[in-house]
Parts: sequence; structure tokens; C-alpha cells
Amino acid sequence: MNKFDTNPTQLSSHMQSSSKSPNPSPDPDIDDASSKRQATRVFKKSSANGKITVYLGKRDFVDHITHVDPIDGVVLIDPDYVKERKVFGHVLAAFRYGREDLDVLGLTFRKDLYLASEQIYPSQNEVNERRQLTRLQERLIKKLGPNAYPFFFEVPPHCPASVSLQPAPGDTGKPCGVDYELKAFVGDCSEDKPHKRNSVRLAIRKIMYAPSKLGEQPSIEVSKEFMLKPNKIHLEASLDKELYHHGESIAVNVHIANNSSKTVKKIKVSVRQFADICLFSTAQYKCTVAEVESEDNPVAPSFTLSKVFNVTPLLKNNKFQRGLALDGQLKHEDTNLASSTL
Repeated sequence: MNKFDTNPTQLSSHMQSSSKSPNPSPDPDIDDASSKRQATRVFKKSSANGKITVYLGKRDFVDHITHVDPIDGVVLIDPDYVKERKVFGHVLAAFRYGREDLDVLGLTFRKDLYLASEQIYPSQNEVNERRQLTRLQERLIKKLGPNAYPFFFEVPPHCPASVSLQPAPGDTGKPCGVDYELKAFVGDCSEDKPHKRNSVRLAIRKIMYAPSKLGEQPSIEVSKEFMLKPNKIHLEASLDKELYHHGESIAVNVHIANNSSKTVKKIKVSVRQFADICLFSTAQYKCTVAEVESEDNPVAPSFTLSKVFNVTPLLKNNKFQRGLALDGQLKHEDTNLASSTL
């Protein structure tokens, strides 16, 4: 779980993912279906021997809290190659908790969790046979012919979003984090170990969008008292709204009433990222991702101060913070600080 809050006011603000989907070259077989209609981009990947091919309409699947977008597409098979065997599909989440270059003697710092599994060919799922095909599946099957078979996977809503931990500048290999993969392969049973020559592995991403209904403006009040002093310093802080998008400035309204005998010389507002990481035990890691200080407005005893501080958490300002949680990425595309999980 990742969340952002402001220090010292302890205010939480949600960051909605604004990552764009990868922009591959469109499949010409689908784009040429009709020159009068808008072309449909399709993700296509074939096995090493070219005997099975997976077609997906998207690789980003949104977690709506109550449910996750279904993973649907089509697998094109070569029946002369498959013969009496079957084609299976898996959706798995991989949790990597160690550097890839440390994997030795068959021991890997990675755990795979199978979230969904089904036999795609020949279909044995009565629910899938009764399920209405999506428009994309209908177009693909019409274009590819009778050897194209649809698949449909549902991912449990409690699964974590795709996330990676920022490695150190000199680290190589895949970073630690959670990523998702769609796999299709030819075998006699679903427990068979897939061979690279007749299997397809396609990276996908589970992302979370913030709810459309916004809550109240976050606010908090705290007081600080000093030993042997009767009066306190009172601090009130509030945000202008609850939801912030990536790259958006956070406006923090700070009001200080200094009833003590001391002078407030400096005010600091920071945005920190909290990440709960469970290995052998659950630990919470925190990183400051944005900070602003002010020494221009000291608050003398019996005086008050009201001021708005603007802080903008950006990944480009935190490129060298090892262990910072980032939104999951496909290949080497740009990403953002990890969105808050709900």
C-alpha cells in the first residue's frame, strides 16, 4: 500500500494514475478491416515457433475497487501443430523481492501467484461459451477465421496494483515490485511446464483510478506545549481538495496561532510516501518526495500567521532515491510516483 501525506500536518491526499498506455504499431490485419471505420489498435504476440498468437485490445486493466476490468482477447492456434493437445491460459502476479542478478542455483527472489487459469482450446468453460463476445473479439474472430478462440479472465479485486521499487543507479536486472503477466501455452494439462517455443508471455498492468466521488477537504489541528509554560502553539492545516493527479501542485493552507512565549522561526511542509512492504514481516518505508521551507515569516509570541504553501511531488526530482515506489511500467516507458491505493 502506498500513500502520500504531508508533514507535520499528517494529511493524506490521493494521487490518481495518469500513465498513458503504450503506443505500439497497430496490427495491420485489424486496421485494414475497414477503411471507413476508425482503426483499432491491438497488441499481438506470437510464440517462438509461430504456432500460437495472442491478441489483446489493451494491456492496462483498471481496478475500480469493487471489480477489476476483465482481461479478454483471442488466441490464434495452428490445429495441425496442437493436434490432440490443449491450449491453456494463465494470469499471474509476480512479486520480486530481490535483485535478479542475485538469483543463483535455481533459487530466485520471486514468488508467482496464479490469479486465473482456464483451458482456452478446446473450451470447457460453459460460462465462457454462454458469455457474449466483446466487439473486438467478434472482429478478431471474423478476421482471423475459425482457428481463433476467445478467452476471458477475471482478476480478484484485492490484488495489489502494478508497482516497482526504484533501484539504485548501478543496479541491473528487473527491479523489486509487483508485475502481472498473461501466459498462453500448448500442453496436455494446465500443470505442464511451458516451453519457450510454444508459449506466449505478455506483460500486462493493473492500475487503480481514484473514485469519481470526492470526499471532504482534509484538515487537521494540533497543539504544541512546552515544559513549564502554560500556553501552547496551535497549528491548523488543510488541503484545497482530497484528490490530486500526477504533476499537480498540492496547496496546503497553514494557520498558526502562537500563544506561547517562543518564536516560530521556520515552517516546513513536506509530502512523504509511505509503502507497506511484506517480506518476512510487514515493514513500512517512508520517503520524502517534495518539501518546501519558509523562514521569511517568523511568528512572534501572541501573533498569528496564515499562509498557503504549494508543494509538487514529481519523480524527476527523486530519480536517485532508492526504494521509492513507482507505478508499474511496461518496458522502458516513463512512469510516475506510485498512486495511492484505496
